[in-house]
Amino acid sequence: MKRMLLAPAFFLVAVVAMASGTASWEMNSYQDFLRGHFNGVSLSRDGKLLLAPALESLYASEQPVIWSLVQAPDGSLYAGTGHRGRVYRIDKSGKGTLLWTSEQPEVFALAVGPDGTLYAATSPNGRVYRIENGKAVEHFAPGARYIWALTFAPDGALYVATGDQGKIFRVTGPGKGEVYYETSQTNVTCLAVDGQGRLLAGTEPNGILYRITAKDKAFTLYDSNLPEIRTIVPAPGGTLYVAALGGSTARRATAAAAATAASASMTVTATSASVTVSDAATQSGVDLKARPAATQPAPPSAPAAPVAPVMDIIGIERSAVYRINPDNSVESLWSSKEENVYDLVARPNELILSTDFQGRIYRLGLDRKLTLAAESGEGEITRLTLDGGSLMAAVANQGRIVKLGLRPRDKGSYESPVHDAGAVARWGRLSWLLEDGAGGRVRFETRSGNSVRPDKTWSDWGAIQGEAGMGLVASPNARYIQWRATLTRDGEKAPVIEGVTVAYLPQNTQPVIKSINVTPQVAGAATARPATPATTAATYSVTVTDTGDAAPATSAGTPTQTLTRPVPTQIQIAWQAEDPDGDRLVYAVHFRGEEEREWKLIKDNLTENTLALEAELFADGRYFFRVTASDRLANPASAAREAELVSAPVLLDNTPPRVTAGAPRRTGGQVEAQFEATDAASPLRRAEYSLDASPWTPVEAVDGVIDSPAEKFVVRFPEPRPGEHLLVFRAFDSAGNAGLAKVILR
Repeated sequence: MKRMLLAPAFFLVAVVAMASGTASWEMNSYQDFLRGHFNGVSLSRDGKLLLAPALESLYASEQPVIWSLVQAPDGSLYAGTGHRGRVYRIDKSGKGTLLWTSEQPEVFALAVGPDGTLYAATSPNGRVYRIENGKAVEHFAPGARYIWALTFAPDGALYVATGDQGKIFRVTGPGKGEVYYETSQTNVTCLAVDGQGRLLAGTEPNGILYRITAKDKAFTLYDSNLPEIRTIVPAPGGTLYVAALGGSTARRATAAAAATAASASMTVTATSASVTVSDAATQSGVDLKARPAATQPAPPSAPAAPVAPVMDIIGIERSAVYRINPDNSVESLWSSKEENVYDLVARPNELILSTDFQGRIYRLGLDRKLTLAAESGEGEITRLTLDGGSLMAAVANQGRIVKLGLRPRDKGSYESPVHDAGAVARWGRLSWLLEDGAGGRVRFETRSGNSVRPDKTWSDWGAIQGEAGMGLVASPNARYIQWRATLTRDGEKAPVIEGVTVAYLPQNTQPVIKSINVTPQVAGAATARPATPATTAATYSVTVTDTGDAAPATSAGTPTQTLTRPVPTQIQIAWQAEDPDGDRLVYAVHFRGEEEREWKLIKDNLTENTLALEAELFADGRYFFRVTASDRLANPASAAREAELVSAPVLLDNTPPRVTAGAPRRTGGQVEAQFEATDAASPLRRAEYSLDASPWTPVEAVDGVIDSPAEKFVVRFPEPRPGEHLLVFRAFDSAGNAGLAKVILR
């Protein structure tokens, strides 16, 4: 049972000056540890790190890649390589012998016949050769570009899986072969024979698994949502284990075409590919359709011919392992969006699978729980085979064969993924939890840096000094950190790591104020001064009788109606701010006039990001408003950070323009009146007049443009009918304040 890892209380007190509180990076599950790098260390299905079985290098072929691997009756191994088309024999001691070099660059398939004779298939000009006593004789030429797999039937017939036409051939002797089954696919990628002697075939690009019972007679066992069926493993009782993935054939075809193009005397053909991603493909995989392209001779200086692209689509399932039961029902045992599974072998109660991510080997229990058994640290492990209690694996990178033994090694190490603290951090203590009674020794180290990936700018590895499951991290303050554990066996006892926690204190990040917006608005009911009632009720009453006489008045005077005062104008100050650490912010708002030197506090300790103020609190003029944001509510005073932002100048004008009127004149049947308007704070913007309460009529300035604090206006209109008339003139300043003047015409 796992226990919670806690940093000691005295550490929390000692480092609290840097930020609001200690954070922790904890790793204690299978998925946590899986993201790291393993060197002689395994990861159990319940998320524990332990020493792995020894992964020993058995043989190095010095070839670019090993494509095929089979075991001979005497226990030795045969390996087919690329891109030089060589076949090797490796004995149990690891001594290798070159058996044969093909004229073709790739040996994708090998098979051992019932009599122990080795058969090899070459590509990209598909041929099957019989290799005996160090000599190779052409056995069968299917007329196909690629040969992807070979397998023998119980009756001794050899089945040949080909590509670019998706045909399977049945070969009964030298040069004696026929098309046994023609699929609708481009490539037949793998073959196997079940317990009843029936042929099984996997294909590409639609990932179809066939069971073929006779010539031209097949049944589709499964149609995968992945493009390629890579491996078929029959098990006792009629169960099948199948690995599917999304691009192995394209990679091998790419390698073959590139190797062929390097030879000046060879004819190069290309297999192009089109990828169709539909809504269904987004859910279940990619439909990778390959089709043959025209054959063209390559001149000596010609570049490599185009080859099938390899498509890696993030977020879509890349590989899967299925169990097909005797009743043809299908179960998905494992799938991955990060790794391609390349081969499977079956043991009692478990499967062993290899992938292309750091050359990993997994053990998959029939309860569907996965254990990372070993990691080669190189490219994909292309093939697996069992030799008694040992597992042999072909590593693509540098064409090596490695052996995974049964006994765990004496020493191994695990390197964690890089952790991002989000900001420069002060490192505290690293705590670890070991399995009770496991024994052995564990050494922890850390390193830190400020680049995403460790490079020469990072610090050196520094040992953790401590006992009883805890020690202080000596790495320098930085944004990123990584730890490494070295496990050492002590006799028969070996350590098992259940969890690791690194405590740290991230640097407090300064808040950010993005914008300030100051706008005028009419005050709401909640913030405006109490309004005067629209009318004041008279303190008298009048009674009218049928005699026409008025009753005595209850008041001696005539009341005057009281008009409502307009609701005062406010200025609304609003700002946008955030804290990268997610700390709660508190604000202060200051102001300063354009001609003033010192800031004056309006309000402090604001937790909202708006503030409404009565505009009349400020005299007319230009003002600046400053907002200060602080994270002091979430951090101690010594670590709190502030940010501030000053608004653009804001014009406040509460005083209406002053308007004066000249004496009107009558000339030629028209009336002409002159007005002058001035404003102390802002330029004028609009002017208009009304005669006898008629709708307002715009007026232009004498100089043609209303744009200065003082303007002259002339109002002209036709002579009205005889009698008394009211002429009202109104001018507006930039703040919308209106000044008025009136003239009585008689």
